[in-house]
Amino acid sequence: MDPSTVRPQLLTVDEAAEWCRISVNSLNHLRTNGRFAPAIKIGRRCFWSAADLNTWIEMQREAA
Repeated sequence: MDPSTVRPQLLTVDEAAEWCRISVNSLNHLRTNGRFAPAIKIGRRCFWSAADLNTWIEMQREAA
């Protein structure tokens, strides 16, 4: 299959919050303050890729 025709899996705000184990309110607060994974905007809706969410989660790790 041609990689350019593969549709990426995009997560909704509810799915992204569940993925990160945070509330939708927390996600929206972090997003509006520029402290969350970058969203993919399609029309009025925001979506996230699992890879971006995993990267953001790893960036939240505390220093030892």
